[in-house]
Amino acid sequence: MDYAEGRIQRPDFDMRYHLFQRRIPDETYRKFVADALVNRFRFVSEMGRKYLSDHPEADAAALLSYIDSLELDARFIRPPTDRSGRYLLLRGSSEYFVWMERVLRDRIDIADPEEAATRIVASPDAMALLAADADGQTLLRAAELRRRAAGLDVLRTVAEDRNATEADLQRALEGQHWIFGGRYIGEAARRRLIPGDEVDIPLIRGDGALHVVELKRSMSLGGPLLKRYRNAWVPTAAVHDAVAQAVNYLVGLDENRHRIREEFGIESRRAGAVVLIGHPALQPEVPEHEVNEALRVFNTHINRIEVLTYKDLLDNAQRSLGTP
Repeated sequence: MDYAEGRIQRPDFDMRYHLFQRRIPDETYRKFVADALVNRFRFVSEMGRKYLSDHPEADAAALLSYIDSLELDARFIRPPTDRSGRYLLLRGSSEYFVWMERVLRDRIDIADPEEAATRIVASPDAMALLAADADGQTLLRAAELRRRAAGLDVLRTVAEDRNATEADLQRALEGQHWIFGGRYIGEAARRRLIPGDEVDIPLIRGDGALHVVELKRSMSLGGPLLKRYRNAWVPTAAVHDAVAQAVNYLVGLDENRHRIREEFGIESRRAGAVVLIGHPALQPEVPEHEVNEALRVFNTHINRIEVLTYKDLLDNAQRSLGTP
């Protein structure tokens, strides 16, 4: 363009752009482009097969959406510090980078917000500076709220899926202990604390005590949550069976409390449990407030165990984020 518009002379053009003088054979170009395309399609094919293996229920639209997300994440590929010449494609990183870039563009006068966002998020030192700064802490808190909101959206989608299994719900809840309220500081590393039993989600309270989450199906429960009995709505056998299973877990934890404390450093004496089961949409003929009220009445008559629908859990978590 410079040569065509007269900004540089022919000798400069010849000196700077040796490509036109070397006359690299077309076959070299063809092989380079072919190899690049082969590697690209191989990568997409391998990632697609892995996705379908992990999500056998996925349709064509879900697969294409996953491939589109790979394209976005590829913009923020990172070189690891311990392996030169290698690059990492981190899943989900595009959401964090794009969000940070938008915050910088809207609130701060930066010439290249995309480059700045990439540098900040990819650099541990930059993140430490943000954490030490009042405005930076606001950004980090906002980023955490955004991460939580995104996780909540994923869980809501799975909870409303009529084909979702307990395993699907467990994957959507992994790493999101905040959804259960501020009393919990994290999840225990081990789910099998007593022989023969494996809890779905072992939460740790602020005092170090254990709280068990027992997961049942949501929209794919296979039956109603409530039944009519003497002019009142009462829980069905599915709810009672889930509570009985949670009771058995708590009995085992009580009986093995000394060993659990010694081996894992977890206090399991008088542990509590929450049972997540069903969704009000399972019974559209029953108003949602009737479903919630029936379970609240039921909860007042059982000890150490609380029964919640997935929607009730989601709505509580949504309110904790301060969003409608």
